[in-house]
Amino acid sequence: MKNDDRLAFATIEELAALLAKRKISPAELTELFLSRIERHNPGVNAFLTVTAEQALAAARRAEKELSRNRRSGKGRHPLLGIPVTLKDNLWTRGIRTTAGSKILRDFVPTADATAARKLLGAGAILLGKTNMHEFAYGITNSNPHYGDARNPWARDRITGGSSGGSAAAIAAGLCAASIGTDTGGSIRIPSALCGIVGLKPTFGRVSVFGTIPLAPSFDHVGPLARSVPDAAILLGLIAGHDPLDPTSSARRVEDFRGALGKPLRKFRLGRPREHYWEKLDSEVRRAAESAIRDLEKHGAVVREVSLPHLSDSLQAATDISLAEATHGHQAAGFFPADAADYSKEVRQRLEAGEKITAMQYLAGMDVRKRLLAEFDAAFREVDAVVTPTAPVPAPLIGADNVPVDGEQIGVRPALVGMCRPANFTGLPAISVPCGFTREGLPVGLQLIGRAFDEATLLRIAHAYEREHDWGQRHPSL
Repeated sequence: MKNDDRLAFATIEELAALLAKRKISPAELTELFLSRIERHNPGVNAFLTVTAEQALAAARRAEKELSRNRRSGKGRHPLLGIPVTLKDNLWTRGIRTTAGSKILRDFVPTADATAARKLLGAGAILLGKTNMHEFAYGITNSNPHYGDARNPWARDRITGGSSGGSAAAIAAGLCAASIGTDTGGSIRIPSALCGIVGLKPTFGRVSVFGTIPLAPSFDHVGPLARSVPDAAILLGLIAGHDPLDPTSSARRVEDFRGALGKPLRKFRLGRPREHYWEKLDSEVRRAAESAIRDLEKHGAVVREVSLPHLSDSLQAATDISLAEATHGHQAAGFFPADAADYSKEVRQRLEAGEKITAMQYLAGMDVRKRLLAEFDAAFREVDAVVTPTAPVPAPLIGADNVPVDGEQIGVRPALVGMCRPANFTGLPAISVPCGFTREGLPVGLQLIGRAFDEATLLRIAHAYEREHDWGQRHPSL
């Protein structure tokens, strides 16, 4: 592997060590990533906006701060001088934020989203804003306004969405990490399909202020990264109470990175009897089953758990998200006033949201309470629930259906079905790479945990990651 490839696919911690030892400067690192973006982004279409001038200016500031810290002996945040990206539905002051839409193509916020402010305040260097499904309302990242994001492992395949540009940029070595959003799997689905780590925190753990909303009951902000430790570093930075977001929690923010160093001898994993393991691509099943056996070798006790309302939750979550999305677009004045500027797909979903009754919405909330109670009961017996992240590897771009166990299933319900229960309940969930298909497409394993217990999820995911080299494999560009 060439030296620039080694740097492009290095973790945050590896890059931070090189910066600390003056093996490379923030400016050199930024120039390396900008050069790779220029060469490789036309093939994957991961970026909607590249902020080259701002990035180089930020790199110069980072170098000065690193020099001051060296002279004073002062510690530094591991993100100082690290080039990153942001999904394009997170406000960035003075930088356009389109949410992947035609309607907001010229929107330039006057403030940063809280997650963006924290990231940039720690000295991270923003390379640009990443491609996404229009208004985050989809899971393929097929975008008629700005072009489809393409999977670096196979460019005729989807990245998954809606944070598909972020996942593609990391997988292709175009940035070190990214912050995305997840309403029905939008961090975990593209992470699984692109072979990286994606973490959806507990609802309220990370502020959503400055995030263009989709369905506020299910919206989460979280990290996409190259490794579990990197995800822990990012979560530790962006988590915490925010007076600008009334849904954000005042719970203490743990040292998530430090938690990875604690011994993990025995832990209990719950394998759901219902839904998750019923319809799977044979290669996804093989990889996920193998991952569970490996976890058993490293201390896991696996037992079956029952979550009877999982099947009911899929329709209930759909009803709630349809209603909330349509209400939000109406409140913003976009719909139906600008109906012609939406893609057909998103416009039809907004129209469907108008038909959801109050009774359907409230019934959905009742299902949510029942399912959350079932998860709570399971967590009295286990430390995390283990499932595949997606039932199939990355589908072809433009495919409406995918074959699963000899049956054709719609791409959207297939991909959302594994991930949405964690949004519906607000529970934390992480996706980690657990193998590849014979065609070389990544497969992801999902862990779902107790509310505000991201530390346990990260420790289990890290225990698995340390024993495998999946994250060391990279697509040929």
